[in-house]
Amino acid sequence: MRQEAPLLWHEATKSYIVSRYEDVERVFKDKAGEFTTENYDWQIEPVHGRTILQLSGREHAVRRALVAPAFRGADLRDKFLPVIERNSRELIDRFRHSGSVDLVADYATRFPVNVIADMLGLDKSDYERFHGWYTAVIAFLGNLSGAQDVARAGERTRVEFAEYMLPIIRARREAPGDDLLSTLCTAEVDGVRMSDEDVKAFCSLLLAAGGETTDKAIAGIFANLLAHPEQLAAVRADRSLIDRAFAETLRCTPPVHMIMRQAAVDVELSGGTVPKGSTVTCLIGSANRDEDRYRDPDAFDIFREDLSATNAFSAAADHLAFALGRHFCVGALLARSEVEIGVGQLLDAMPDLRLADGFDPVEHGVFTRGPKSLPVRFTPVSG
Repeated sequence: MRQEAPLLWHEATKSYIVSRYEDVERVFKDKAGEFTTENYDWQIEPVHGRTILQLSGREHAVRRALVAPAFRGADLRDKFLPVIERNSRELIDRFRHSGSVDLVADYATRFPVNVIADMLGLDKSDYERFHGWYTAVIAFLGNLSGAQDVARAGERTRVEFAEYMLPIIRARREAPGDDLLSTLCTAEVDGVRMSDEDVKAFCSLLLAAGGETTDKAIAGIFANLLAHPEQLAAVRADRSLIDRAFAETLRCTPPVHMIMRQAAVDVELSGGTVPKGSTVTCLIGSANRDEDRYRDPDAFDIFREDLSATNAFSAAADHLAFALGRHFCVGALLARSEVEIGVGQLLDAMPDLRLADGFDPVEHGVFTRGPKSLPVRFTPVSG
């Protein structure tokens, strides 16, 4: 597709598919205001309610200013790094003496959801409900065939999550604490506060987007490193390389493979014109392996010189896994912190980490993608 059909009409998704790095980058950065996020009106509003992803202009800028401080700088460092460290350690304590674990089922799927629930001041004992909700939401997002049971399950999640969250939001407004939910309830920019519905929708988005993506990123990092033992050994010896391993995983096996946008005007891209009002599906996985952008793009190489780990978690990233521009992932630095801490603690607990005999990791998924299972063996650390 990159070579022969860089702009492809895809009847099943009723969208134009773009697969080259230069085109996906242009759509995401959108310097000329040619693309909107109106696709989220039908793609995610039925399950989350109206979220920050759908907003533009001043409305988007103010909402982002309300939520962004919690995910960077002093708040992230002082409030939430201890939360991340504690949640990772609690999960590892369950298996650190066992000598075997499925890194997906027993760690990766649980860790980011537990962290977000803890950050929000929610009861982690409701983990199974959170996980069920975000799994239904992600299935809805990837429901390209329009299966009715998947659609209904996603829409049911919106109702159930609202019934769960709205009383908690009202209680936090009455008696704010030191948690992220209280911060969201009380934050104010230019006289604007988030409504109960705004806060609920953001929490729903945070659980789904923050849970599913970091889950698959951690699984992907280990799948990639286990397939390249010399790079695993390098990361084990020098933990500053965790950032490089994460950045290269985001490029080579990104957790999110597709992001859609809506054309506000007729737009010329490689291979032709996208008509005004059309949906554009950006293939992140393809763009991140564009041979015109990366040397030996199908190789996993944490030492590659054409990918910067320094900028990998900012809007100046030279991979596309977090999108770019004004809708660049607000949780990128949170994800980085979770990965740095989680991967570091796992390496400490499993000094001779190896795949279970005969197991070959296989990626699953369309919109989001990663290993479904990653059984490993290790010699427990004494003491």
